[in-house]
Amino acid sequence: MEDELNKSQTRIGYLDVDKDLDSKQELIDDKEFDIPQVDTPPTLESILNETDDEDEPFIPEDPALLNIETVDTHSCDTSSLASSDSGDRAHKRKKKLPDSFSRHGSVMRHTLLKGISAQIVSATDKVDAGLPTAIAVSNLIAVGTSHGLALIFDSNQALRLCLGSTALGAQYGAVSALSINNDCSRLLCGFAKGQITMWDLASGKLLRSITDAHPPGTAILHIKFTDDPTLAVCNDSGGSVFELTFKRVMGVRTCESRCLFSGSKGEVCCVEPLHTKPELRDHPITQYSLLAMASLTKILVIGLKPSLKVWMTFPYGRMDPSSVPLLAWHFVILQGALNPMLAFCRGDVVHFLLVKRDESGAIHINKQKQLHLHYDLINFTWINARTLALLDSAEKLHVIDRQSQEELETLEISDFQLVYNSSHFKSLATGGNVSQALALVGEKACYQSISNYGGQIFYLGTKSVHAMMLRNWRERVDHLLKQDCYNEALALAWSFHEGKAKAVVGLSGDPKKRKSVVADKVVEILLQYTDKALRKCPEQGKIQIMEQHFQDTVPVIVEYCLLLQRTDILFSQMYDKLSENCVAKGVFLECLEPYLLRDQLPGLTTQVMKDLLLHFQDRSLMENVEACIIHMDITSLDIQQIVQMCWEHRLYDAMIYVYNSGTNDFISPMEKLFKSISAPVSAGKSLTDEQVVMGNKLLVYISSSLAGRAYPLGDIPEDLVPQVKNQVFEFLIRLHSPEAPQDEEVYPYIRTLLHFDTREFLNVLALTFEDFTNDKQAVEHQQRIVDILLKVMVENSDFTPSQVGCLFTFLARQLAKPDNTLFVNRVLFDQVLEFLCSPDDDSRHSERQQVLLELLQAGGIVQFEENRLIHLAERAQFYQICEFMYERKHLYDKIIECYLQDPIRKQEVFSYIHNILSIPGYSPEEKQSTWNKAMRHMEELIALSPSKAADLVCTHFSEQLDEFIGKLQDSFLLFQFLRSLLDPRDGAQLGSELLQNQPHITEHFVDLLCKYDPGHVTDVLQILEHYRLEETIQIAQKHNNYETLAYLLEKKGDIQAAFQVMLTRLQDRLSGLTEDAVDAADTEQMPVLKDVEETLSETISLCERTSHTLNQQQREALWFPLLEAMMSPQKLLSSSPSQVYSEALKSLTMEVLNSMAAYISLPSILQRILQDPVYGRGKLGEIQGLVLGMLDTFSYEQTLLETTTSLLNQDLHWSLRNLKSSITKALVPKQDYCCVCLQQYKKRQESSDDIIIFSCGHLYHSLCLFGKDCKVEAGGQIQWICYKCNSSNKGRSGRQTVADMKKGRTASLVQMRTASANPSREESARKSSSDSILDPQQLQAFNELCRLYKGTSRLALLTELCRSQSPEKSSTHNPYGGVSSSSVFQNENFQLHLAPPPIIDD
Repeated sequence: MEDELNKSQTRIGYLDVDKDLDSKQELIDDKEFDIPQVDTPPTLESILNETDDEDEPFIPEDPALLNIETVDTHSCDTSSLASSDSGDRAHKRKKKLPDSFSRHGSVMRHTLLKGISAQIVSATDKVDAGLPTAIAVSNLIAVGTSHGLALIFDSNQALRLCLGSTALGAQYGAVSALSINNDCSRLLCGFAKGQITMWDLASGKLLRSITDAHPPGTAILHIKFTDDPTLAVCNDSGGSVFELTFKRVMGVRTCESRCLFSGSKGEVCCVEPLHTKPELRDHPITQYSLLAMASLTKILVIGLKPSLKVWMTFPYGRMDPSSVPLLAWHFVILQGALNPMLAFCRGDVVHFLLVKRDESGAIHINKQKQLHLHYDLINFTWINARTLALLDSAEKLHVIDRQSQEELETLEISDFQLVYNSSHFKSLATGGNVSQALALVGEKACYQSISNYGGQIFYLGTKSVHAMMLRNWRERVDHLLKQDCYNEALALAWSFHEGKAKAVVGLSGDPKKRKSVVADKVVEILLQYTDKALRKCPEQGKIQIMEQHFQDTVPVIVEYCLLLQRTDILFSQMYDKLSENCVAKGVFLECLEPYLLRDQLPGLTTQVMKDLLLHFQDRSLMENVEACIIHMDITSLDIQQIVQMCWEHRLYDAMIYVYNSGTNDFISPMEKLFKSISAPVSAGKSLTDEQVVMGNKLLVYISSSLAGRAYPLGDIPEDLVPQVKNQVFEFLIRLHSPEAPQDEEVYPYIRTLLHFDTREFLNVLALTFEDFTNDKQAVEHQQRIVDILLKVMVENSDFTPSQVGCLFTFLARQLAKPDNTLFVNRVLFDQVLEFLCSPDDDSRHSERQQVLLELLQAGGIVQFEENRLIHLAERAQFYQICEFMYERKHLYDKIIECYLQDPIRKQEVFSYIHNILSIPGYSPEEKQSTWNKAMRHMEELIALSPSKAADLVCTHFSEQLDEFIGKLQDSFLLFQFLRSLLDPRDGAQLGSELLQNQPHITEHFVDLLCKYDPGHVTDVLQILEHYRLEETIQIAQKHNNYETLAYLLEKKGDIQAAFQVMLTRLQDRLSGLTEDAVDAADTEQMPVLKDVEETLSETISLCERTSHTLNQQQREALWFPLLEAMMSPQKLLSSSPSQVYSEALKSLTMEVLNSMAAYISLPSILQRILQDPVYGRGKLGEIQGLVLGMLDTFSYEQTLLETTTSLLNQDLHWSLRNLKSSITKALVPKQDYCCVCLQQYKKRQESSDDIIIFSCGHLYHSLCLFGKDCKVEAGGQIQWICYKCNSSNKGRSGRQTVADMKKGRTASLVQMRTASANPSREESARKSSSDSILDPQQLQAFNELCRLYKGTSRLALLTELCRSQSPEKSSTHNPYGGVSSSSVFQNENFQLHLAPPPIIDD
């Protein structure tokens, strides 16, 4: 492989621009071409306008670094086609887009081939060569011109040959295509007028001039050698593809042509033969000589050998007709096999096809993952098997990684002034006899302007040639360093180190070698970065600015040193340099802390450790000091000095760590901490927060030491674990402490820990006992500790019951273990039981009960006699203990009494009974005894919670409801129970079938409700259903509940009787009112008037609810008695000297008149008023108020009607105006060509062909649409359907098909406009639309109209109000009904938008 790469070095050397390019501007022989002398030869600057600052000098790469994969070294997958009609575009400076400095850095290197560019311009001026039109690259560079010349340059950019002449160019036209064979011995030139020439590149002789290979009058778009030097293919502007076979018979050179694809079947505009490199010539796929062709509608892959065969066709699908078809081959390795891959694209989706040959010789083509883009492509080039170069229609070059589909870089190349060859696609040189579709594609065609070879891409501009290639990894890093982007350079280098970078060139595939090379580069960058940080540090200004400067750089340096595991450089060279600046040194030390805390800082030197601790200590960051110490290897530091500092600053964790790891002393820290807390604990004083922290740390430290773990983190060395455990146990069981006073009690350490936190200390011992093995010493330690605990706690009365209980709970757990070796005297448990169950001690009752319960649950039950335990618990009122014991004996009925007697847990009795009766696992006898006990205590349960009791009965014993109700003697408890049972608002629900079969239960509840809560009877009856009306009416009569009686009579349908009840109630209250008014002249009887107002309001509501079901005579029988009842008391009050209620009664009478006016005619009301003795006799002034009030009501309603009519008319006009505007709006087509034939609508000249535009924006010729069966007759009218919309909607549910529309089931015929193709008739458009159904455009307008309303329309509101109030539209009677569920007022989003009236200036 290396030899092959070395051979390729000479083929890539044509970019060697280290030589003097100025001496190469006179390479064309003036005498040979008869070029006149010029006074001042054009300079390079004048030719190319100006030098580009961003163009870097090109440095030839070592081929071994340039192309890592041998399959990429000599790729010739050149897309072909060029033209010269691009013109001189506005020159722009090349600039990278904003994402060019992403994490990938600058991937591509751009080089201007100055020698070739200068000579192209010079040839244009001196020999009239014309503008460049095509380029082909191999070991040589061939550039075709518009005047028929082909300029051949070698690898040093020297002009070797100038093939052809201007005379030949005048005859053949411009060079439209070029191709060089594999060994660079032959050149094929295609011309704009259809001729083809073959040249000998060694001698410059014309070998063949081919004029009859394809139909005359068409330009050559592509000419391509295959791997067989005697075989080539060409593609002309007629869309045909021909195979050219070169032969030499008896010294005569001939060419045979064979048509591979006819343009009449679909125009081909791109061809690409599969080229293989010399080292791959033995690949089995090469024997087929594959050729890919791209027509305007599909892709074809054919084999030229051994016989012509089509292997694949692939249609494009939907795409932009102006997009350019692109083809490119490349060999890739997939699943360990090397096979060719074809990439093709038209528009913004790139498809990849993998070509394989099986054992039988058949070719299989498999689709790979597609590449979706957000831009249209005009060129596709493989740089190597993993990296792609895509050029979009805006002349932006996108570098893409194929496997991840990640965009690595984007470059602007519009200043190249890329050559396009639209003129060849339009065949302007032969009269423009091409199809419009092919000419449309040619607008963006640049096939012959771009060529790639050896991983390099060459772009042909109108005055220059440019090369693009991948930078090697060092160059990409150095490119970032030149721009002072050190962070980005380090990130990029690290991605090379980890093998995660894309488009990598120049790195070994061996991970070890790669990491070694990149690591050296990263170290070099870090040293440079350190020097730069110190050099560019601001010398003056605030200290915060300097700190910020170093915080931006130093942490990065530390991070990468640690990633590379080069702490030797970090703590030597780096630290020495940064220590020169005190601010930099501080930032460096601070950024070490997080790595130190994560134990990611090996090799920390003694000096750095000292400086780090001193730095935090100087800044009073003692918590940071402690955190750092416990992660350091402090054996090299002064132990005593650190211990002293830790004790002074209360760094207890650090102090313990230093003792343990520095001197293997585990006891001294315990003694220090004990000394601090023992005095206040033994004295019974409350501890300070600091002392509590010390005590907790001591407990954790003891627990860790006994478990073999180091404190605060890590593990104790295995060889020290037994020794440490023994030392700690010996320490705990010491009889006295060192330097103990005379009065110190025995076992001070255990005593202190028990007083400090009994439960936690015993938990520590329990965990320790779990880890102990049953050897003799461990058993002795355990028994010794237990004996001391009993001696300390049982023989002293200064421990609380909770503390004593904790000890015996601990002992019970230990004794319950199957491998227990401890011995505890059972008498001690009896003493504890007596102590905890003492009835004389009422203090800490719940605490003693909880302690005993924990003791029993921990296994202590085996230490007691059960009957004695139950007796003591009942005496001490330990109901939870009783429940625990009864549960063991399955005496569940007794547990109910425990709950009822326990004031804390009374409410839980319902859940307990429910669980017993519901959960499986209990016998029927147990469930029955539980229920019997519950029945005996049911009154108590109801008094406790009626709702929960009702829920219990409803869930389990609804069938025995009658029996249960009969046992309840207390009527009020029964009332509460029935309310919870029957009222759905209280939660419990009986089955409707049960209540329907036993209505007396509901009636009994109504009876009790009338007795205990008469004011809410009517409300409850509106909810209840299962009761008998007659019996319930009798109950209401018995309790004289008139409101309820009226409701029931109304529900029964006896409206007159219900009215009489309410009227009688009103007359009684009016009588009481008149009596009060006659007897007393003060205003203390206002509550009586309030009762009258409430009764009258209820009576009016009754009349209003029922009037719409009655005729006129029946309505008068309701309203007139009510009116008389209100007017008669006024006669009595008028003769009374007190006028207290007179005005109030008149106001109430006016309320009756206003209400009845909606149901009784106005003349009848006036006649009845005038007939009344009170108003009929006397002056008109007495009834003036009533009449004027009625007239005011009439005037108000008249004004309301007029205003409503005006608003509705305005809404109707506004809606119709907006709908008319939307419907008559002009239609705008999305494109200017037919969506079926893809031809511009102006080009078709048939007189009968109309243009149809749908509201969706699609445009068609009527004949094209008719051919797609989109003309439909529905309802006697001819209508059209959009072909594209109908095709895309096929298969979706809820959409119509053409067949449905033909059957008359038309739901949405799209609105359209038709216009004649004749320009004179275009201004008059015909428009047709469905009369009954809105099309999408109209629906959009209607939705916009609804949005502008911002809510329900006024018409809908008024219609709903009218429906609810109109007597004629209501057929059912609902006494207390509201708005129906379908009303707009029930909508949760309903909002009434109110606005204040406008302010009118005086």
